[in-house]
Amino acid sequence: MFSYLIKRILISLATLLGISLVIFTILTLAPGNPLGELATNPNLTEAVRENLRRSLGLDQPLPIRYFKWLTSLLQGDLGYSFTSRSPVSELIGQRLPTTLWVVGSAYVLSVAIAVPCGIIGALKRYSWLDQLLTTASLIGFSLPTFLTGLVLILLFSVQLHWFPFIYESTLEVNDLNSLGQQIQQSFLPILVLTLYQCAVLMRFVRSAVLEELPQDYIRTAYAKGLGSWGVIKNHLLRNALIPVVTLIALDIPTIFTGALVTEQVFRVPGIGALMIESIYRSDTPVVMAVTFIYAVLIVLFSILADVAYVLLDPRVTL
Repeated sequence: MFSYLIKRILISLATLLGISLVIFTILTLAPGNPLGELATNPNLTEAVRENLRRSLGLDQPLPIRYFKWLTSLLQGDLGYSFTSRSPVSELIGQRLPTTLWVVGSAYVLSVAIAVPCGIIGALKRYSWLDQLLTTASLIGFSLPTFLTGLVLILLFSVQLHWFPFIYESTLEVNDLNSLGQQIQQSFLPILVLTLYQCAVLMRFVRSAVLEELPQDYIRTAYAKGLGSWGVIKNHLLRNALIPVVTLIALDIPTIFTGALVTEQVFRVPGIGALMIESIYRSDTPVVMAVTFIYAVLIVLFSILADVAYVLLDPRVTL
């Protein structure tokens, strides 16, 4: 196990290094001017613009800029935003709690709904209930989050006036009233992410259970006289949910990616909205930091999923 982890960590570090180089190159060569409005301001002379470019390090060749960024990253410094001149770590720290609240709530709800629905759909295969659940999961999986978000805004915010369609970032939760307001304004973005993620997980849970139902150990359990609930609880779920646990670990970074669009639709001041705003402004340090964090999450949870699979299923070896 230890040697395997060391090998995976070394491979992951090389992968992250390659990812960072590719992303940095793409962002540097992409169209757009990090100076924003200053680049087209007629009141600024060319000498002033050149001084600004020099102060931001934009006058240096790409390899030097990448090496400086990588050196700062290894020292725990994510750099400074081109537009706000604030530390990137500070900007991310301000948005992180909101993203964790929305994404975490959505994922917990998705798992709580998808696992039992997937199991029921598999046990009641081809029944009207299974067809209903399968159709719902197919619709939820097919519809993009931005479309679902717009539909929910039109229905619940514009027509029914039940929920606000803009997230109030200045709201402070200090009593039951403010807690209710926080839940109310978070309901729609959490619902959008839950619908999509629940559809993905439910299809996988159903497939995992269906794969285990015709196995010999299930037939043997029934032949010994065990009831349906005993077979499901003691034999079926123990094996069927092993790949589901690993999928949940692998799928956690995916819901962060889904939050990119959802936060933008509902004006939620999270990391996703910060990244999209920074892309529009060609704010390379912020985009680079957020993208690299996503890459780290994907690599980290990939390793955790492999380790979890071995710990849960002794038949699998590293």
